[in-house]
Amino acid sequence: MSEIATPVFPDSRTGRNAALTPSPQWREKVLILIPVFNDWPALALLLASLNRVLSSHELRADVLIVDDASTTPPVPLTMDAALQGHISSVSALRLRRNLGHQRAIAVGLTYAEESTPCETVIVMDGDGEDDPADVPRLLQECRAQHDQKVIFAERKRRSESLMFRFFYALYKILHYLLTGRGIRVGNFSAVPRSRLASLIVVSELWNHYAAAVVNSRQPHAGIPTRRASRLAGESSMNFVRLVAHGLSAISVYAEVVGVRLLVGASAAILAGVALLVIFPVLRIGLPFGMAWEALAVSVFLLLQLAMFGLVISFIFLAERQRLSFIPLRDYHYFVERVSLLYPSRPGEKP
Repeated sequence: MSEIATPVFPDSRTGRNAALTPSPQWREKVLILIPVFNDWPALALLLASLNRVLSSHELRADVLIVDDASTTPPVPLTMDAALQGHISSVSALRLRRNLGHQRAIAVGLTYAEESTPCETVIVMDGDGEDDPADVPRLLQECRAQHDQKVIFAERKRRSESLMFRFFYALYKILHYLLTGRGIRVGNFSAVPRSRLASLIVVSELWNHYAAAVVNSRQPHAGIPTRRASRLAGESSMNFVRLVAHGLSAISVYAEVVGVRLLVGASAAILAGVALLVIFPVLRIGLPFGMAWEALAVSVFLLLQLAMFGLVISFIFLAERQRLSFIPLRDYHYFVERVSLLYPSRPGEKP
């Protein structure tokens, strides 16, 4: 019997190589979850790259593609040659309607927990910007944490345009002011089954995957990584969708945002009252008419801010009374079918 080489991974904390004891049983139970909307050419290249990475580390995995109601058919199975090796199978979970990649991830994770015998789920995008070379590192760190934590790939540097980075920096500031939390991670992560079972009953998962993990207090950790470049085609993400994506992340922290806005509104009201009280002091040295105008404008703006904060905070708090979407309970409404893309059965068309 030929001896299996011990796979080696770069350790995320020391930068040195760390050996991982081979475990055929563990290797067979890795599932890679990839949401896709019409991005089939990039996906084909990604799968070929994934296969090479898995092969070099003596790992095996199944792939679950969440087809987010794509309007173009999947790439024909001419990609079989690239998949021969350590990708055991590729299945496509077809959704009835387009949900967006965050909700597609929620459906995919729930389906994986209910229907797939896997120990670890790797969540990654299908365009290649999540580097396949980081998959073994995520698995290594997951095992180092005894399969008790969700492991995220933390992006230290981004590869987008200068304008995108500018608006993203503004969004990070707004996100921190409203939620009190910074942004360090995206979708790229490893989810052990011990966390998957509790994650799929988190209603916020329907809006934003990474924020739901953090807000639901799931144990999590990270490894440093750099975002790679798109493999093929162009992104369908536009400015409106990016803004909606950002707001979805903030909405996960609705209670925190509501309280912060309520505190801000109260502070604005107190500031308006204080201006009225100290008005005689403020008008010293100013013409009488100018002082009154400055006071009126200041109080008006403060009251507007106070009303805005109160309305928004109560809207957020009112959401607590609504019946929430629970992925485990409701995901099946959006599943149209599941089909096997690789290996194809004899006589079956892709």
